[in-house]
Amino acid sequence: MSYTRLSAIEQAVTSPTQEQQKEQQQQQQQQQQQQQQGASSLPTACYILIWIVLSNSTILFNKWLIDIAGFPYPILLTCWHLFFAAVVTQVLARTSTLLDNRHSLPITGRFYLRTILPIGLVSSGSLVCSNFVYLHLSISFIQMLKAFAPVVVLFVSWLWGIADPTSGDILNIMCIVLGVAMASFGELHISWLGLTFQLGGLIFEALRVVMIQTMLSSAGLNLDPLVGLFYYAPVCVVLNLLIAGVVEMPYISWGDVQKIGWGIFFLNAMLAFSLNLVSLVLIRKTSGLVTTLTGIFKNILLILFSVVVWKSQITMIQLLGYSISLMGLVYYSFGHEKLMAAYYATTAWGGRLAKQ
Repeated sequence: MSYTRLSAIEQAVTSPTQEQQKEQQQQQQQQQQQQQQGASSLPTACYILIWIVLSNSTILFNKWLIDIAGFPYPILLTCWHLFFAAVVTQVLARTSTLLDNRHSLPITGRFYLRTILPIGLVSSGSLVCSNFVYLHLSISFIQMLKAFAPVVVLFVSWLWGIADPTSGDILNIMCIVLGVAMASFGELHISWLGLTFQLGGLIFEALRVVMIQTMLSSAGLNLDPLVGLFYYAPVCVVLNLLIAGVVEMPYISWGDVQKIGWGIFFLNAMLAFSLNLVSLVLIRKTSGLVTTLTGIFKNILLILFSVVVWKSQITMIQLLGYSISLMGLVYYSFGHEKLMAAYYATTAWGGRLAKQ
């Protein structure tokens, strides 16, 4: 046997074949992808946690300011938030790339008056109504009523002519309505004025969602939270001040502001603006499915906090009604196929854990 022949045999025995090398490369690529996914999932999970904390903290902070600390002026508080946001977004537009997306919008006088301004007005209306509610309803009851939001959005979309609900959608919506109605009837300290403001806030928010969908998304345009604040916050500050000049300013005194302190007001506005920043990142890093699930989990945590810390009373009929509305909300948001896929994936994962 020649030396060359022996070398070839030894090479075939001692070194991997091309197929084995390909398999090794594929395994290495899969390991790298898994490492990248693990590395990227940590920041995403952190953003979700930060969003939950900031969102609930903002709600609790506003409730405390308006209902407990003695500043019952929700329009002026909304005005302050929007003024702070207007100043900060103007600074960020000139010093960072966070608002570069605004250059993709065809900002003309006509576009601003017919698109940006109406969206800004309904957004401001949603914020004002949401703050007014804190004067009349408990935090836990407010979160239960928010489960009614998909019903309002679907109804507004149907009126707008962009949705044609099926019989299944209607049945699902009736389930949510039943749950919210039970939660309302079980409320021990109900305020019809508070219910009116909450419904108004949901209607304004539904209008905002539908208007963004019809005026921007359908045209291939994107209005993220920061860019929206950049354009509509200044004019909404002026309009809210005009309304507050009639509704709230005749009753407010300088002592009301000094009693709270400018440091508290600054912290409150900074918290609200930070929520917009984190919301922007969360929208970019996650899907609508994750955002919806996170929102449901956030509301449940807020209800538990309200019960434990502020001793909010919840009746059994409220718990039952809220559970029904949540089940309807989850089914409406994800549908049967996604829920079954999640069920099978969870079952398979549990089976693997049991074998280990």
